Amino acid sequence: MEINDYKVRLEIFEGPLDLLLYLIKKDEVDIHSVSIEHITRQYLDYINTFKLLNIDLASEFIVMAANLMYLKSRTLLPKVDQPPEEDAEEDDPRWELIRQLIEYKKFKDAAGFLSLREMEQEGRFAHQPDLAEKPAEEPASLAEVSIFDLIRAFQNVLKRFEESHDFGDIIDDRYTVSDKIELLLRCLSPGESLRFEDLFQSATTKAEVIVTFLALLELMKLNQFVVRQSELLGKIVIERRSNQSVAALEAAELGSEFD
Repeated sequence: MEINDYKVRLEIFEGPLDLLLYLIKKDEVDIHSVSIEHITRQYLDYINTFKLLNIDLASEFIVMAANLMYLKSRTLLPKVDQPPEEDAEEDDPRWELIRQLIEYKKFKDAAGFLSLREMEQEGRFAHQPDLAEKPAEEPASLAEVSIFDLIRAFQNVLKRFEESHDFGDIIDDRYTVSDKIELLLRCLSPGESLRFEDLFQSATTKAEVIVTFLALLELMKLNQFVVRQSELLGKIVIERRSNQSVAALEAAELGSEFD
């Protein structure tokens, strides 16, 4: 299976506003202080990476890209040359986007809070169980990585690879996505993990870097691999799920189909 024939269909995207909020959080800036020029450049970098990986994108991502380009062009115009806007209350062309981001963040935070309360409620019982021997504390598990963190890490790997490799020599592409899936499954036993960057140590071409990343995405979709990090923007770790975890996930998904 060649790169151009491999179409990635991910159901883990939430939407363009999620990507914008992620970029703002990554840069540690206030929503009200967002630079349209800066965030547009970063947003388009992500869109280009999605296209490079042949990832299906919802049309809303493209609409947002066009809107950002429009806002960027308006910020470059003098105020006297700004296009007329009906019922416009502000001179700042960013304000409508900022309002959308603030409202969306409120709903997103509220949903996260309710989800947390639901998880807490599920762990409560109406009666006090008998005291049991306290098990040894397990180390805190790493948080699962968002697709945006994963794409950012891939961009960094690809950039370092292009800076350190001479593309004057033509090297035949030896791997397909299927080949890399089999290779990753052989290299990582159930329960084992390694750093994200180490996945690409043996890559000799840009195409091999891309194919390796596509294989990782496919293994994540198949519940074979999980990707975690210790903190926001921290180092990313790839972990192969244990056989018990895979079986439990498959059983849960099968059960949800009959609900």
